[in-house]
Amino acid sequence: MPNTVIVAPLNWGLGHATRCIPIIKALQALDYEPIIASDGMALELLTKEFPDLQKLELPSYNIEYAKEGRNFKWKMLANLPAMIDAILTEKKIIKAFLKENEVSGIISDNRLGVYSKKIPSVFITHQLNVLSGNTSWLSTALHKNAIRKFTECWVPDFQHGQNLSGKLGKSNDRTLRVKHIGVLSRFEKVETEKIFDLGIVLSGPEPQRSLLQEHLEKQLPDFNGSVLLVRGIIEAEQKTQIAGNVTTYNFMTSEQLELAYQQCKLLICRSGYTSLMDLAKLELSAFLIPTPGQFEQEYLAKRCKRLGMAPMEKQERFELKQLNEIKLYNGFPKVDADVNWKKLFRLFDGK
Repeated sequence: MPNTVIVAPLNWGLGHATRCIPIIKALQALDYEPIIASDGMALELLTKEFPDLQKLELPSYNIEYAKEGRNFKWKMLANLPAMIDAILTEKKIIKAFLKENEVSGIISDNRLGVYSKKIPSVFITHQLNVLSGNTSWLSTALHKNAIRKFTECWVPDFQHGQNLSGKLGKSNDRTLRVKHIGVLSRFEKVETEKIFDLGIVLSGPEPQRSLLQEHLEKQLPDFNGSVLLVRGIIEAEQKTQIAGNVTTYNFMTSEQLELAYQQCKLLICRSGYTSLMDLAKLELSAFLIPTPGQFEQEYLAKRCKRLGMAPMEKQERFELKQLNEIKLYNGFPKVDADVNWKKLFRLFDGK
């Protein structure tokens, strides 16, 4: 399979999978043959987006969040043995696949075991610095050690100027072979009528996704306006329900969500990095609610608030009346999202 590239996003929420969508489309446009490798909802999402592409199922990292944000780090430590086992297993699967198939390269979005020493392997991350509280030095060192096993590391951000990731995407470590490639978003800005007063887009691992949904649904009957709620649960069939002022979808395709984002006067979403890239690409305003205990999302939300881009609040403290704060912020600035894919993909041509 000449010019075949494996694209392997981590199944941790949907952000890793959705930001791989423009990569897969770019590969197709330049006559490469992408193979999607992942598991769980990430694999299901990309299967719906690209039903005709070959799929390779990888083991799950079995990432679970704690119900209490303060226990996030300890829950992750408890998950570590299962994660290591999954990384070793996916490494064996990739090795066996490459033995039987001709592949030009690998693009891994945070899957630590999806690489090969025999072909160019790219690692995608916006976290050259991994925040974990007082152990950030250790989590960063471990992450950098994993990145060094790859041919290149692509950071979906700008090195200077329109930087979205702050200190997460910056490093002076020259051993990492980093390329800042610019913002990645599956969306394009369009002119459309605002038909919903509020849009809520949920995402992320359980149980925090469900906890935020429950917290918001208790308040929605008192909201004076129309609401679009996208639960972020990938299932076999798309389901729609209208109850009172709330229209609920279990999930939306990229095309549907692109339009839905821009049909809402106000937005509520997580402060995951992929969500921020989408908001910046569409030049939208939103209220950010970081996943409890996830240091990265808390940092990004606080940074957006400090820079006057968007308000934020902790999940358990958020009330719908706080949406009035959005008008006090400037929203996300327009970013140049034109990535030079042809130049980047030369890595897989041996050029």
